[in-house]
Amino acid sequence: MLNLLYSFIGIAITIAAYFVALRVNKRLRWVHPLFICAGSIMTLLVIGNIPYEYYKLGGDVIAFCLGPATVALGVPLYKNRELIRKHAFAIISGVSVGSAAGIISAGSIVWLMGGNLELMLSMMPKSTTAPIAIEISRQLGGIPELSAIFAVLTGLIGSMIGTGLLRVCRIQGDVPIGIAMGTAAHGIGTAAVIRHSEFQGSLSGLAMGLAGIASAILFIPLYGLFH
Repeated sequence: MLNLLYSFIGIAITIAAYFVALRVNKRLRWVHPLFICAGSIMTLLVIGNIPYEYYKLGGDVIAFCLGPATVALGVPLYKNRELIRKHAFAIISGVSVGSAAGIISAGSIVWLMGGNLELMLSMMPKSTTAPIAIEISRQLGGIPELSAIFAVLTGLIGSMIGTGLLRVCRIQGDVPIGIAMGTAAHGIGTAAVIRHSEFQGSLSGLAMGLAGIASAILFIPLYGLFH
């Protein structure tokens, strides 16, 4: 009974925080609602001295709903399957090259700034979704918890500046924007673009999945190198 109460409290806190975040986002369009929402929840838990385990009971219920929500992205993909088939080679090539660039750039930055190997291996899978980044980091010998933080920060930053940066680079069109956001900023970037374009969001979701596969394959040689 007590666990049920904590579940309701966790759900209520999350919904209330996200509602406030959406209101703020209407005034500050460049700030992603998840950035405000996550910050608000963490602040509330710290100030109220609420154990994370209690909040997680309700958070797990919301996380469970992400599965059906992600599958729903397949509907616009199906409706635009002919267009996607037409650009299939460009999409797969772009995601593969983008994933490789993300891995190489992350590792290079850590190395140039004097970071150790463990930090480098934790940083390199940042552009995949957090579950994939955690597992890749664990297999390589990095710090899985740190990889999860890097992945979330990558998604948040990408969601806030990604589309603006693409416009500055004169990149237009649903296909390139959706694929770029999904490859670089995974799920959080997908959530950002789908609010403006259902098709862009579905393409971003497709790119997110393909990037996860591409990254897992690209890390195979590195696993052999460091083991």
